[in-house]
Amino acid sequence: MPAIITNKFRRHNAQQFVESFSETANTVYYMGLGRPQAYATSTRGDSRTDNEGTDTTPLTPVDSIGDEFYYFDDLLAAKRITSSDVSFAIPRRNWTTGTVYDYYRHDYGNRITGTTTTQSANSGATNLFDATFYVLNSNNNVYKCLDNNGNATSTVEPTGTSTSILTTGDGYKWKYMYTLSASQQANFLSTDFMAVATNSTVSAAAVDGAVNIAKIKTAGSGGANGTHTGVAIRGDGSSGVASVTVAGGAVTAVSITTPGTGYTFAYIRNADIVAAGATSLSGAEIDVIVEPKGGHGKNAIKELGGFFVMLNTSFEGVESGSGSDVSAANDFRRVALLRDPNSGGSAATATTLRATKAIRFAASPTPGSFQVDEEINQASTGAVGKVVEYDSTNRVLFYIQTRFNDEGVDSNGNQTAFSGANVVTGQGGSSPTGTPDTGFSSTVNGSSFTSGYSASELDADSGDVMYIENRAPITRATDQTENVKLIIEF
Repeated sequence: MPAIITNKFRRHNAQQFVESFSETANTVYYMGLGRPQAYATSTRGDSRTDNEGTDTTPLTPVDSIGDEFYYFDDLLAAKRITSSDVSFAIPRRNWTTGTVYDYYRHDYGNRITGTTTTQSANSGATNLFDATFYVLNSNNNVYKCLDNNGNATSTVEPTGTSTSILTTGDGYKWKYMYTLSASQQANFLSTDFMAVATNSTVSAAAVDGAVNIAKIKTAGSGGANGTHTGVAIRGDGSSGVASVTVAGGAVTAVSITTPGTGYTFAYIRNADIVAAGATSLSGAEIDVIVEPKGGHGKNAIKELGGFFVMLNTSFEGVESGSGSDVSAANDFRRVALLRDPNSGGSAATATTLRATKAIRFAASPTPGSFQVDEEINQASTGAVGKVVEYDSTNRVLFYIQTRFNDEGVDSNGNQTAFSGANVVTGQGGSSPTGTPDTGFSSTVNGSSFTSGYSASELDADSGDVMYIENRAPITRATDQTENVKLIIEF
């Protein structure tokens, strides 16, 4: 049976997602950074290999239960996403001179009367939200195109914030929708997407069911020349009036003189043009463009296709205000969106969470100089790990344990926790060693140690992994901020 899921369903899902950040029983989301080690072909405990691509060309993540477990193995840190970090978004379309923009129509995709051909935009789009019918100008104002002057090129940039329809010198008609605020420009403006929001002044000025644009589908013939006024706009609304110009016996222009109200469908009939003075005009067909519910500008999110959501998270240095949870000593290659993870067995609420484990070394014997990405072993227990960061000042070694040989499992394929006062040895060139300080139970830079060991603040495999992105390595620094913008399309 023929059926569709409408764009309204898409926007509903987007709205529910946005609301989940702030509603009373809210969902908690974190943006995670991970994968400090290079992508490679890694050896498993059963001697088989897994191809993970390369740093230049990482493989596309897999949506599987097994890989969801794996994504936690090499997480470095996570930062909570708040409601202020979330915005509805739409594709960014900068106004560019010389472009033929599509214009707003309510009936893209509909079958043209008497045919099986669908109504399409100049760009070929058969869905409004695939059409290029809005622009962002150089002042960060957003405008909806209502008329493109017969598919002419746009050569005059729309400007101004009037609630009235703007006609530019190139014959285009535009409707001002909203302006990106400074905050929106900083947080929700990317190369390809931008925030969408409703301007309260524009919304208040919108008229429900008004009609402002009519397009000539068929010009007709035989009509009396002149500008014929008082042509009624028929339909389910009221008071709409048009003016129709006939030249050479054919309709050459239609303008709306009274927009009226309450129209959800509307017609300008050939007979009414004749009655207004066009006498023998025949065959004229006029398309009256019906505005969205509430009128143009009533709800910019709905009108411009705001079924995208942008999440913006900034990792600022080591996030020192949160206990240096985000390592600047290593790079990362993975971004993950986590839903409702736990910390210490309870629902996570902290602003940042360190996802690595840590060992505090005793001062004597003096620990060696461990290097990032170096394999570490504890011969007495069989534990294997990978160095993420070594804080020589506090003698703290941060590490991960994955499911691969030389990263987390021993030669027998077992993963064992580091424990006790057993010496830890690095497998790099200098073979550094360190003895865990089992008498140390305190907090260092936000990491809480018990008997020389600190567990990850992010409980492994807790919550849900909602999004995974593998990418080329990003090198971090203490004076550097990584701004992660995640765009989700519903």
